[in-house]
Amino acid sequence: MTAVTTKQKNLVPMMIIAGLFVIFGFVTWINGALIPFMKTINELTESESYLVATASYISFVVMALPSSYVIGKIGYKKSISLGLVIMAIGALVFIPAAEARTYWVFLLAIFLQGAGMTLLQTAANPYITILGPIESAAKRIAIMGICNKVAGAVGSIIFGALLLTGIDEVNVKLSTVSASEKTELLNTMANSVVMPYVVMSVVLVVFAVLIRKAPLPNVESASDDSQENASEKTTKTSIFQFPHLWLGVLALFVYVGAEVIAGDTIIAYGISLGFSAAKAKFFTTLTLLFMVVTYGLGAILIPKYISQNTALKASALLGIVFSLLILNTTGFTSVLFVAALGISNALVWPAIWPLTLKGLGKFTKTASALLVMAISGGAIIPPLYGRMVDANKLSLISEGVNQVDATAKAATGSYWILIPCYAIILFFALWGHKYKSWLKK
Repeated sequence: MTAVTTKQKNLVPMMIIAGLFVIFGFVTWINGALIPFMKTINELTESESYLVATASYISFVVMALPSSYVIGKIGYKKSISLGLVIMAIGALVFIPAAEARTYWVFLLAIFLQGAGMTLLQTAANPYITILGPIESAAKRIAIMGICNKVAGAVGSIIFGALLLTGIDEVNVKLSTVSASEKTELLNTMANSVVMPYVVMSVVLVVFAVLIRKAPLPNVESASDDSQENASEKTTKTSIFQFPHLWLGVLALFVYVGAEVIAGDTIIAYGISLGFSAAKAKFFTTLTLLFMVVTYGLGAILIPKYISQNTALKASALLGIVFSLLILNTTGFTSVLFVAALGISNALVWPAIWPLTLKGLGKFTKTASALLVMAISGGAIIPPLYGRMVDANKLSLISEGVNQVDATAKAATGSYWILIPCYAIILFFALWGHKYKSWLKK
């Protein structure tokens, strides 16, 4: 089969998977608008509000291995369809959550959507990685990333407009109105999520029905056999014999945490610096646009001009530089450097997956599930950032700093948590992925 014929054969499956990445992006990146929205309607602290990210990403720990089992039992198409249905159910749970204005019910709805996305991610990421030569996997994933982040940018704008319009005025009124007026005001605001999530549920169900008729060939078995040489078939008996896999899982864990911080905290960060919600609601879109541009460059440059490993090294170094610049600037300049993390983040995911899965052979499916579980970094690291903001703010207030300035300084200073994240990614890019030399030692 010629290369041209293979590309044509793979085009339709790639378009289908691209559609799934559009769904991932839209649902995932609306969290940036949900965090300040939930903080207001449920009267939360900074760290409590970031449980939105925790509920979404912790599902990848809980559901990754079960998802791998489900895919093995019912196949790709049925698993993807089932994942979309679970996401639709999660969207519908927003209705009773809004009526009760109960935070844990909102978190349950977000968790269910995350569970559905886990099933989709467990199928889609290894599928697109092995749908062609491993050397160009980062390029294919970069194209998927463009779909993901463009959808995320659109979703952030739409939900920012739906949920954050007028939130500044509401926050001002909350400190002056009576208890009954406050309850009515917050209930009205909470109900604004109902219609968007009803529409989302309908769209997801339609996708679930359509995906059952989509042509998705099973390429995994052949790819596994081609990756595994005779030596590996006879000597590798455990997933623990691949040290580079576990380092890749760690790198992906801290990367997702850093990416979620860049996308989900930037709106709240802008508000803490004094920007109105009407302006701050566009900041997540700015982060995602930086990512889209960098994904485009990755699709052009990898692997023809630069290797995926070189892209990973450059990304990690840029992440460290931008993090230092966030800490040492103020105002919109600092916000821009948070958004610029989109540049350093864009090619990390596309590079870590193929570098980690290379040479795993029959262990590819289990390794993929472990990598999906590493997405839980988005559940743990952003709330740590929020907790640091709360602690630093209280410390500054106790020192006599007024609340507004204390909030701004605490939010800026807490971004230091990103530096060790990018340092771990840099270590993986320089040494950690070289599993053969590690195994010989």
